[in-house]
Amino acid sequence: MNSNAENPDIERRRFLGQAAAAGATATLAPGLVLVGLANAKAKAPEEAVTDATRWGMLVDTNKCTNCGECVTACDEEHGLTPTAGQENSATDAEWIRMVELKNKNTGKVTSLPLMCQHCENPPCVDVCPTGASFKREDNIVLVDKHTCIGCRYCMMACPYKARSFIHEKIENQVPDTPRGMGTVESCNLCVNRVDDGKQPACVEACKEEVIIFGNLKDPESVIAKKLKHSESRAIREDLGLNPGVRYQGI
Repeated sequence: MNSNAENPDIERRRFLGQAAAAGATATLAPGLVLVGLANAKAKAPEEAVTDATRWGMLVDTNKCTNCGECVTACDEEHGLTPTAGQENSATDAEWIRMVELKNKNTGKVTSLPLMCQHCENPPCVDVCPTGASFKREDNIVLVDKHTCIGCRYCMMACPYKARSFIHEKIENQVPDTPRGMGTVESCNLCVNRVDDGKQPACVEACKEEVIIFGNLKDPESVIAKKLKHSESRAIREDLGLNPGVRYQGI
């Protein structure tokens, strides 16, 4: 008799190991294969991601005209634009959205783009039971589609309502942004572009230079210099999450 047969735990671990190996690639749609994050397009090995960098954004709400260019650019970059005739599909997602803040005392209304804040202490990572929600060394918060079980705990934990759940099968996906039915997703700070040395799509699209992107840990970077000499704040500072996104004018 096979000794493993008498030990269901050994058989279970073997099964899970085989399932994990098989999950290294998964077909999400015809012609599209979801690859593991280790195989995703990234920097060369000699330029490995380290905690010497912390990517962040500075949003100047005084310049924001609520034009929506950043939202459109994000949708196009990641294939979030609804399919023709399916504008109300449950697969629609907003990785970045425009919100309005109203000062109760003065009545002043301020528009600003809101996305995943890429927190230093992300609650979405803390509550994830499988480790699918995780933070890279450079502080970009991501979701591993292979290990996400769709429990949506991270959606409940996020105080910025920055995450979406995919209810339906998605066609015509963008290769650099694989998406899967039954998983959670959110702004990934255009990690595919960042790892290629480019700016996030929303930053590149903003004609008014409302959004500045850069390394918060580099004192010589534009964003670090502006943060040092200009007043800014994080949304929900009281939570102590230390978001990577800061705002001016709120």
